[in-house]
Amino acid sequence: MPYGLYISAEGAQAQAQRLEVIANNLANVETAGFKRDVATFQSRFAEAIQQGSDYSGSRSKNDIGGGVKVIDVQTDFSSGSLRQTEMPTDFAINGEGFFQVQGADGAVYLTRAGNFTLDPRGRLVTQSDDLPVLDESGGEILIDGSRPFEVQAGGNIVQDGSAVTIGLMRPQSFGDLVKVGANMFRPLAPVAPVSAEERDIRQGYLEQSGVNPTREMMKMIETSRAFEANTRLIQHQDSMISGLVNRVLAVNS
Repeated sequence: MPYGLYISAEGAQAQAQRLEVIANNLANVETAGFKRDVATFQSRFAEAIQQGSDYSGSRSKNDIGGGVKVIDVQTDFSSGSLRQTEMPTDFAINGEGFFQVQGADGAVYLTRAGNFTLDPRGRLVTQSDDLPVLDESGGEILIDGSRPFEVQAGGNIVQDGSAVTIGLMRPQSFGDLVKVGANMFRPLAPVAPVSAEERDIRQGYLEQSGVNPTREMMKMIETSRAFEANTRLIQHQDSMISGLVNRVLAVNS
């Protein structure tokens, strides 16, 4: 493949991947507690270096770079603003920490989305998959939906004089969290409970999505233009090669 086509194709592929990330962010602009993703780029070695037939710094024709590639998709864990809903089963974390949710596979996942509901058994569960929300000891949270309850300071759910504390956990590093869908994260390392003095859970509020639609639309326009520029370069180079081949054939005929 001619080198110009190779560089342009790599650029178009990288921009296409970035478009997918931005489109997913925009699709979740109204998703409670959603954390936006950011595609990060890195310069790419030429194919010969990638394959191990040459090395960086060889000063050969292969040492001039191979364009760019998406090296990683990172999550922005910045806290979103809080919106009052006045729904008693809506909870928002004002500060650090994640709610614990038990998945269908028995594993424990973390989420910032507090738009919960009560199932027929009185369990506090997620709205999308009916997964139980866990207390600080790892047990299911049971609430009698026919009677009032309130969340006091520190995340204690109080009803009829008894209290249960909502489990609030913090990873050692945000790099230990992997998105698994349904607005949840799987921790790759042990997590620790948020200390009592740092716990702040607001009842009747939801944390908004971390996606700024205006900013994401600007990034989508920018990325679309970069993708189009690379595809136009591919077309121009293909046209040049076709013209060259036709002239060579005409001379030799």
